[in-house]
Amino acid sequence: MKKIFMAMALMLSLVAAQAQVTVAGSKFTDNWSFTLKGGAVSPLQHYAFWPACRGLMGAELRKQVTPVLGVGIEGEWSINTSSWDKPTAYIGAPHSATIIDHQLVGAFATINLANAIGGYRGTPRLVEVEGVLGTGWGHGYKTGTETLLDGTEAKVLDQNSWYTKAGLNINMNLGERKAWTVALKPAIVYNMGKTAKQSTSSFNANYASVEMQAAITYHFLNSNGEHHMTLCDREYTQADIDALNAEINALRARQPETKIVEKVVEKVVEKPVEKVIKGRNSESLECNVFFGQGKSQVTADQMPNVERVATFLKNHKGSTVRIMGYASPEGSKEINERLARERAEAVKTLLVNRYKIAASRIQAQGQGVGDMFSEPDWNRVSVCTITVK
Repeated sequence: MKKIFMAMALMLSLVAAQAQVTVAGSKFTDNWSFTLKGGAVSPLQHYAFWPACRGLMGAELRKQVTPVLGVGIEGEWSINTSSWDKPTAYIGAPHSATIIDHQLVGAFATINLANAIGGYRGTPRLVEVEGVLGTGWGHGYKTGTETLLDGTEAKVLDQNSWYTKAGLNINMNLGERKAWTVALKPAIVYNMGKTAKQSTSSFNANYASVEMQAAITYHFLNSNGEHHMTLCDREYTQADIDALNAEINALRARQPETKIVEKVVEKVVEKPVEKVIKGRNSESLECNVFFGQGKSQVTADQMPNVERVATFLKNHKGSTVRIMGYASPEGSKEINERLARERAEAVKTLLVNRYKIAASRIQAQGQGVGDMFSEPDWNRVSVCTITVK
């Protein structure tokens, strides 16, 4: 058992180093979850599991630090529904006089093996497996007597001890937004305290028990608008911005009638997004709203671009806007078509609901994968073209 703990501790250090993935939604107030769990507990040795099992219930509060590493606190309470007469010590009593015969309160750490091995994809997988290591304080309500190894009887009162735990979480993440998780949680718990039968702290199978629990977890909403971490677009260098400026200058050279009224600024989120194009019979304003990978929510840094469109529409009552949503090449055709459509609809919804622009003045369409920009990431965009006749 010591080898298991040492191996999991080593893995914890390795995957913590590997897990430096750039993610959105990783503030201290993000990635908290609450779990309710219940099941059964039975001695590891000397008993068949089901005939000797007692009811078990508990709760967890957890913080996901990275896509791989999580930490939390937990409490568990067992229900005295069976009697354990042979030598055992699950911080509980062979003959407890109370309904709740023991409690465990402690801390734990989890390692998401799927993300550690396969990498994080920006959204939780449908099925994931986590390794769990924990320790804490145990209290047994043990009023009664106990037969010691030498055959004598001893009065056993409430017992305080400390415990260690090793187990697995077999998770199924539900729904499109992955706000809920159901899990199967097998674990082994060792009583590490000194007793009349155990003079030193050790991983002794005679003083251990097996837990089998089912659980349901709710993941609270994060600052990124999701219930989980999402991958950030990569950080852009000055060379990337210079290349985009060069592309715009080349467009200006090929289309002298086009007047660029906004230039690339230092922040990529404010890429050159607006231009006025004059034709014979009309004038149009073009503005771009950019999105994160796999996302269709308009983020706070893109709201000025949406408001610019709304202000123009309010000031020019005869104007209309056509919103064309696009996706970058990653992912399947079906997913990209859905994202493109949802991105166009997201901008339209803001114009209608927040800025009170009549829906009849707005046309929103998904266009699938875009190829307007040489940088694939920049094609996660809704292009808003306003026409004034």
